Amino acid sequence: MVATNDVKNRVKKHRAALRAAGLRPIQIWVPDTRQPGFAEEARRQCAVVAAADAGDRDLQDFMDAALLDLDNDEGDA
Repeated sequence: MVATNDVKNRVKKHRAALRAAGLRPIQIWVPDTRQPGFAEEARRQCAVVAAADAGDRDLQDFMDAALLDLDNDEGDA
């Protein structure tokens, strides 16, 4: 019981310090990558997005310009 209280107190102090620093806790739910069929569904969705992007020349031009901009920024550093 003593060890449990020590851990609870440390966690409480740590969270209080984070809050004092202006942070707040959030909870994020993400897909369970261990589920059967996850990889297949991810591949399917990637293929759908890739097919949609392939037909959008404006998007490709934008991405190329952004990449060039990043390359130029790295040269400045």
